[in-house]
Amino acid sequence: MALGTFTVVPVHVGRVDRAAAGWAMFWAAPLGAVLGALLGAVAVAGAALGLSDPLAALLAVGLGALLTRGLHLDGLADLADGFGSNRPAAGALEVMRRSDIGPFGVVTLVVVLAAQVLALGQLVGTSPGAALAGAAAAWAAGRLAVTLACTPRVPSARPEGLGALVSGTVGVRLAVAGCGVVAAVCAAAWLHSPLSAAGCAVGAAAGLLVAGALLRRAVRRLGGITGDVLGALVESATAATLVTAAAVTAWA
Repeated sequence: MALGTFTVVPVHVGRVDRAAAGWAMFWAAPLGAVLGALLGAVAVAGAALGLSDPLAALLAVGLGALLTRGLHLDGLADLADGFGSNRPAAGALEVMRRSDIGPFGVVTLVVVLAAQVLALGQLVGTSPGAALAGAAAAWAAGRLAVTLACTPRVPSARPEGLGALVSGTVGVRLAVAGCGVVAAVCAAAWLHSPLSAAGCAVGAAAGLLVAGALLRRAVRRLGGITGDVLGALVESATAATLVTAAAVTAWA
């Protein structure tokens, strides 16, 4: 279920219930770490082959969208349109259901994707190790934001859909274990340099803070989470982590 939800990998899910959903939401962070490391390697390889750092990062971020079917980006755009509609919760949710993308969604996608590309490109320019560590931490933190959003006391905005299936399914132990995955990624960055580890740690913290603020806004505005909200958390946390990690390495 985690593979089917967070990647393009075709899987056969024989059991779909709230217990399985809780475990799937936990596995989001480890899968994110693997995906991030792969994309970081693609960016580093592109730069080594002579591409500019931003272009290499663009190819890596584009591959990430392809490997996730663009679902999280679609959720980000839909949530931006819902917020931008200024309608009550029911109206905003209806806007989010539509298949088209409005101006708020377009602008949000451009800004978030540009932030991801430019920040990853800066990390590539710093060093291959910084890019690998930063990408792994960013994509893991993005998925950890989903894990934490599925803990108890975070309701679903609708009685049906992905939000209703996964809301409240992640217990304290799984949430702590998910945090441990991201912490382990940041600790592994120490093998490259203490600066990379610090960038990953501060970046992941910033990414989760941004996602937490967005989640709080979504709960107040919509009444809870939906699949689109979860997708928006992924992309916003990933972008914030990359930008902060790039800033930390530059300042140091």
